[in-house]
Amino acid sequence: MSRRARLGQHFLHDPEFIERTVAAISPRPGDAIVEIGPGRGALTLPLLDRAGSLDVIEVDRDLARRLPPRAGLRVHVGDALSWPLESLARSGNRIRVAGNLPYYLSTPLLFRLFEQAGCIEDMHFMLQREVVERMTAEPGTPAYGRLGLMVRCHAEARALFEVPPEAFQPPPRVWSAFVRLRPLRPGPVSDVDGFRRVVTKAFTHRRKRVGNALRGMIDEETIRARGIDPGRRPGTLSFEEFAELARAAVGAEAEAG
Repeated sequence: MSRRARLGQHFLHDPEFIERTVAAISPRPGDAIVEIGPGRGALTLPLLDRAGSLDVIEVDRDLARRLPPRAGLRVHVGDALSWPLESLARSGNRIRVAGNLPYYLSTPLLFRLFEQAGCIEDMHFMLQREVVERMTAEPGTPAYGRLGLMVRCHAEARALFEVPPEAFQPPPRVWSAFVRLRPLRPGPVSDVDGFRRVVTKAFTHRRKRVGNALRGMIDEETIRARGIDPGRRPGTLSFEEFAELARAAVGAEAEAG
């Protein structure tokens, strides 16, 4: 298996979808744009032409060397998971992040970027369609669960369009989707760790009643006191209802501690 296959790299090459992607990002002159994983540069040059300058982070040294030298293009060789994005901010502008992300990297990178949300204006990513469906799912739908709820702690996510496998080289085995994320400042949840514990426990037992799924963390009387029927399934609860349960759980932990 080649290095690029191991890295999960599928390069966007279809001109229609390249144009749609750049149009959705809508780069403006002077924007501080950072592209993660430029690959062969399909998005790099159109973004650079419209913004006037561009930083790219590429982990593959061979691909980084092949990017054409252009005025305003700054190529950084390294791992985006460990790169301090604030170091790329210019003139106090928040960064606009974009990229066609390897599928294996998408979730850990998203949450690493959320940790740096203070310096980020928005994010536009090409991801596996299933991941975008989970990120944007509504209560009561099969894709609704932990990922979407945790994303909502940090950002507003909007699916923009889907992309077929043949738009990439080599074609992946699945469809992709392009998504926009806008960090929420401040976030809607004050204790994200407490929220994560409740959501994780609930969806570990998603087929159970929420009262049973959260047993040992919150009792049914407390759940009812928050205006929630403990007989409901976790997948039917809204983000706001999970936030209520998280506040209750954190309060119960504080009293017990």
